[in-house]
Amino acid sequence: MDKEEQQKTLEEDYNNPEDKKTDENFVKADLDSDQKKEEEKVITPEEKIKELEDKLARTFAEMENQRRRFQKEKEDAFEYGGTSFAKEALNLIDNLERSKQVLENDEKLKNTEALNKTLDHLNIINKDLISIFNKNNIKSIDCLNKKLDPNLHQAMMEIEDDQKEPGTIIQEIQKGFTIKDRLLRPSLVGVSKKSEDKNKESSKSQENKENK
Repeated sequence: MDKEEQQKTLEEDYNNPEDKKTDENFVKADLDSDQKKEEEKVITPEEKIKELEDKLARTFAEMENQRRRFQKEKEDAFEYGGTSFAKEALNLIDNLERSKQVLENDEKLKNTEALNKTLDHLNIINKDLISIFNKNNIKSIDCLNKKLDPNLHQAMMEIEDDQKEPGTIIQEIQKGFTIKDRLLRPSLVGVSKKSEDKNKESSKSQENKENK
């Protein structure tokens, strides 16, 4: 087939009424589809208002949450902002206590008037410090004869004592403190445990019961 015949065939196909009708149907179908999509996208005024109300409500809720977080952070900063300073200040109490122990254990100073006066002054200073701490909601932890509480105490040693229930605090090595409702530092303590003899007796008693 030469070029002229090919061109003639293409023109005949293009001018074919059936082909034109098919093309028109495709175009119409596309237009109908686009129109349908546009109709589906149409939002009524009521729906638009509801959508805006939802967005506004979410915005207000988020703003309220941020306000509460800011208020909480502000209160925490006010209540606990001095935590680092308080921890450092506790060293004063520790040093006073150590100084008292050194003086009390000095054989040359025992039962002397100078020692008694010095200890009295140290006790006054210690009392004043504790009073200042209490006014700022920094309070010492009462731990002696209490059960060991990991939230407040840290066991440093076990001491044999058959008169106390195991796990009872019988020695305070370093005083612990809280600030408001938070732990500033734990009490360092010694807790009771049963003596070796009592443990052996308990084991034998248990074995006898099992054998019976």
